[in-house]
Amino acid sequence: MPSIPGARSAALSLVLAACLAGGSAQAADVEIAGVSVPAALSSGGQELVLNGAGVRTKFIVKVYVAALYATEKSSVAAALIDSDKPRRVRLMLLRDVDSKSLDGALQEGLRDNTPAQELTALKAPADRLSALMAEIGAVREGDVVDLDFDARGVSITDNGKPRGRIDSPAFARALLRVWLGDKPAQASLKNALLGN
Repeated sequence: MPSIPGARSAALSLVLAACLAGGSAQAADVEIAGVSVPAALSSGGQELVLNGAGVRTKFIVKVYVAALYATEKSSVAAALIDSDKPRRVRLMLLRDVDSKSLDGALQEGLRDNTPAQELTALKAPADRLSALMAEIGAVREGDVVDLDFDARGVSITDNGKPRGRIDSPAFARALLRVWLGDKPAQASLKNALLGN
């Protein structure tokens, strides 16, 4: 039976539509507080998926949207903190914040979630974090600060510009506990980052 060009064209269109639909079945970006949060991104050539995201507020003021990325989703804070695989905390600023205030909040989170003896041992990397925050200076509404965690420690990027590394796995775990620890910066944000 001779083939009908129109039928072949229709069949190809259906196959193409099915392929495109399959591609769009991937997770879509989400919008939080007017900020578009990517559903996935890459770090060191490895794809990371959005684990969860939420808004950090202080005295009812929205400060930033935080998003946590990992190689695979998990709702277990300890698993994410102790992982050797790449993870990223992305901070998308909703208002201007000076570097001293941002560093102060991070240092407070470190103190709240790190035993005193361990905190003393982490003084050098904590000081290095303060120096990197000072180098960034004030962050403005719309700025993006990335903290990339790996088996060796954490690196900091400001609007795509690498600022430096802190090579200390123990410090990287302590820094992640600022958001995911037993006394997180904000309980509702911790839950959001864990995808709850």
